[in-house]
Amino acid sequence: MSDVQEATNQLLDVNLHGNQRSIQVTESAPRSESEHLQVTIGATVPTGFEQTAADEVREKLGSSCKISKDRGKIYFDISVESLAQVHCLRSVDNLFVVVKEFKDYQFKETKEEVLKDFEELAGKLPWSEPLKVWNVNTSFKKKKTKRKKINQNSSKEKIDNGQGDKADERDDKKGFTNKTLDSHILDYYENPAIKEEISTLVGDDLASCKDETDEGSKGETPEVLKFRVTCNRAGEKHCFSSNEAARDFGGGVQDYFKWKADMTNFDVEVLLNIHDNEIVVGIALTEESLHRRNITHFGPTTLRSTLAYGMLRLCAPQPTDIIVDPMCGTGAIPIEGATEWSNCYHIAGDNNPLAVNRAANNISSLLTKSQIKEGMGSKKRNWNLYPACLREMSRVCRPGTGRAVLLTQDKKCFTKALSGMGHVWRKVHTVWVNIGGLHAAVYLLKRTPQAFVHPVEQNGERTPW
Repeated sequence: MSDVQEATNQLLDVNLHGNQRSIQVTESAPRSESEHLQVTIGATVPTGFEQTAADEVREKLGSSCKISKDRGKIYFDISVESLAQVHCLRSVDNLFVVVKEFKDYQFKETKEEVLKDFEELAGKLPWSEPLKVWNVNTSFKKKKTKRKKINQNSSKEKIDNGQGDKADERDDKKGFTNKTLDSHILDYYENPAIKEEISTLVGDDLASCKDETDEGSKGETPEVLKFRVTCNRAGEKHCFSSNEAARDFGGGVQDYFKWKADMTNFDVEVLLNIHDNEIVVGIALTEESLHRRNITHFGPTTLRSTLAYGMLRLCAPQPTDIIVDPMCGTGAIPIEGATEWSNCYHIAGDNNPLAVNRAANNISSLLTKSQIKEGMGSKKRNWNLYPACLREMSRVCRPGTGRAVLLTQDKKCFTKALSGMGHVWRKVHTVWVNIGGLHAAVYLLKRTPQAFVHPVEQNGERTPW
């Protein structure tokens, strides 16, 4: 059996037999007051999909969400016991806990005065509760890594004791089993069975934070942490650069905590986000972006998993829907779709054999993934490709209810192609996105009730495709 066939069978098995997972928190037992510590979490999301991310937060966490003036960021309040569920959100890239937000910060007139204020600002911020959240988050990550290693070792022992007909079949089975375990371990916070353990861990970590504070007040020397400050600045009226703000604010943090500055091997990453007159100080909760969660084999235009989720959610899949990605690339869209919408049937393909192999490897690695489309090729060819693509999609989509979501940077060509297909496609919504500095658009189209008619030549014969 080829790799592609095996990956297809695995994806079918997940779609037909996988159970929909829920990460909503239910009350099981009275919790201590410390576990109900409320904090504000900030999240970076794909630019243009802020509302989609806010809807997911309200749906899965039951929290109200505020969309920042600075595009690509949202903020929401949660209790510390829900921190693990926050890491399971599919639409967010990076997470941080908010230390302090200044909605209308008054900058001084000269650079020297502004940088001096940044240096003094570090000692005036309420660091206590955000650092408790950081400590709890670090404990989650350590526990997750430990479980991953234990399960990997146990799975290797079981496989070594087993017998197979061929050595290569044993190797394939071993690799697939390990990858499957990785998938379940990465998503284990979504399992309701560990909610009680999470609550206990939160209480223990918060108590340990208090104990460490008490010990420090008694004169014991605490462990010196390593840190760095990252400044993200947007606005034209600033008299300072991002590096200058990070340098002086970092100096104030070092003087206040006596931490050691380290730009690479750091324990704590302090964030200084500046957008015009708005400043948000935070502590990072993710070491790398969550959009890398599903892809192990990357291609030249690998789509971010978070962007794939946003496109799928824009399409609003319903149970029993058939979702097709004819330009799957590395398989980001079908992988994300099979993970979140297991009651739908997902089909993926590509005319590039290398892309199919990458998608098959990614699906084998995580068992479930969903794909999304990223355009390749020249803009000159798009004038022929886009009309043909819209025509073919109208043929396979159900009249009246079929939907299509397309991502493209060539907005002029797509708009022209869509204007010529108005009898079969109607534009419902457009999301303007920023992908690595490239301005693109995501179009949501709905199929009109008009039946598809094959284009015919003047002599009445069907035009070959």
